[in-house]
Amino acid sequence: MVSPSNAEAVKAVDSWPGWHGGALALIGPEGAGKSHLATTWAAAVGAAVIPAKGRIDLGALRGRPVLYEDADRDRTRRDEILFHLFNMAAHADTGGGLLLTGRSPPSGWSAVLPDLRSRLNAVTVVELEAPDDAILEAMLRKFFRERNIRPTEDVFPYLLRRIERSAPKALAVVQRLDEAADAEGRAVSRALARQILETDPQTLSLFDEEPR
Repeated sequence: MVSPSNAEAVKAVDSWPGWHGGALALIGPEGAGKSHLATTWAAAVGAAVIPAKGRIDLGALRGRPVLYEDADRDRTRRDEILFHLFNMAAHADTGGGLLLTGRSPPSGWSAVLPDLRSRLNAVTVVELEAPDDAILEAMLRKFFRERNIRPTEDVFPYLLRRIERSAPKALAVVQRLDEAADAEGRAVSRALARQILETDPQTLSLFDEEPR
């Protein structure tokens, strides 16, 4: 789903293979949807995904689009590998490209190699904002649907005003409501949501400090 909170990021990712220098960095807070957007792109274009662990065969990646998730938090990341990925993306005739995801801009990532530092500073960056109401509601509906739950419609505006704006928090709320509904033999309603979210220690942490 495209909304004002993700439209710019979706447009930028969809502009492949026209990324400047063959690379694009997609950044944003936890739960904003970076992984969903990046893996959707990877599946659509047949991109290779850099494994979290294990050996990276650069030869097998040559000429292919590549997805490197959480590149800013990969403690095992080898600067030379990332440097070569940038070079391969920049010089690929057709079908190449490098999509990086992270929580912060690449200009702030650590890099020992001066040549890698310059590439991180120069890569095009697009930011994915925290989900707005439209995206958060779509997430909630998806998570309820996956559990075959049909909540009353007044559940959605109630939750939108109270939970943190991220996919993990939305999923946690849906899971807790599912458990409570099963335990009490009740439908998922606004009354149940209020009971669980405002009194249950397991879910109090899902609130913002003040309801919106």
